Amino acid sequence: MSVGIDEISFYTSSYYLDLRTLAERQGTDPNKYYDGIGQEKMAMAAHDEDIVTLAANAALPIVERVGTDAISAVLFATETGIDQSKAAGVYVHRLLGLTSKCRVVELKHACYSATAALQMACALVARQPEKSILVIASDVARYDLDSPGEATQGCGAVAMLVRSNPRVLEIDPEAGNHTEDVMDFWRPNYRTTALVDGKYSTKIYLTSLKRSWEDYTEQSGVGYEDIDYFCYHLPFGKMAQKAHSQLSRVNKSGQTPDQLAAQIEPTLIYNRLIGNCYTASMYIGLCSLLENVTDDLAGKRIGLFSYGSGSVSEFFAGRVVAGYKAALNTTRHAELLADRTELNYDEYLNLYRYPDPRDGGDHPIPADTKGRFRLAAISAHKREYVEN
Repeated sequence: MSVGIDEISFYTSSYYLDLRTLAERQGTDPNKYYDGIGQEKMAMAAHDEDIVTLAANAALPIVERVGTDAISAVLFATETGIDQSKAAGVYVHRLLGLTSKCRVVELKHACYSATAALQMACALVARQPEKSILVIASDVARYDLDSPGEATQGCGAVAMLVRSNPRVLEIDPEAGNHTEDVMDFWRPNYRTTALVDGKYSTKIYLTSLKRSWEDYTEQSGVGYEDIDYFCYHLPFGKMAQKAHSQLSRVNKSGQTPDQLAAQIEPTLIYNRLIGNCYTASMYIGLCSLLENVTDDLAGKRIGLFSYGSGSVSEFFAGRVVAGYKAALNTTRHAELLADRTELNYDEYLNLYRYPDPRDGGDHPIPADTKGRFRLAAISAHKREYVEN
């Protein structure tokens, strides 16, 4: 029996800022972003969108297909939590109409927690093969204005149905890990934006990749040449290119630049248009690979490197299942990205300065999102979500 991803679906806001607009405002060359970090656009959440509405909209197509009774657990990964106590997944549970017997829990470890959730889901299904578990990763990446991180914002959510004998990707049981106590990226409870030491974080990312890879090869016996495509955690596209070049050097692959690019470029297409989605980034990259490579990937092994600042990392792999294309949401994702609205700089600033009432009063939020679910109000310190 195999275990893995039976269906994968993502969702992002209907608004975006082209990084050319940001560059013009800053008086800098747009290629600093287009070529320098490999990003073209970044999604901006509407005022009535957050990690809950993004997550529910991402999971909706899966739940509509399998039915609400089929989901036995929701594992919700995020690093932009909306409450220090109540799990965001419980709001999603109610919006999707899941049963009261469905277990819900929220997981946190920077951008890594979605991988922890996926591996936990695989382990639970291995114990009870009749179960179906919904893994959701949802985040809104936000940095200070005029900071180096401003161009690496974004927002989005990905939902994955984990089942036995999956239709999309069989996850191998072996994984390589590396954990190290570092301060490369963090967000104290009193801040709404993250702090990051960019150069140090890049160094730790690459060190973690090397250590996780060494552990993975020792655990699995799988070599570099046994992997056909690589998905990396994507704070920005250029990071994957740096990571893959390093992994190639470590393994003395002798690959040409074109051969290296062919193994990762299809994973970067959606990230270039959406921006950083923290926990969801690598899995949106997996969607990008599966939906944009026209050749049949059945039987191909995909290596996945998940990194969470602070730090924990993991390298693991999976094999694409024959007939996987029929289980993808390619058309829906293409329509979602094509139907977005570009923001000018003032509109971007308006969305950046989202409502954050702390007085306990009644604060209705006008309807704006095109998604099925929205944040309708924050009243008496309670968030009120409704279906459009």
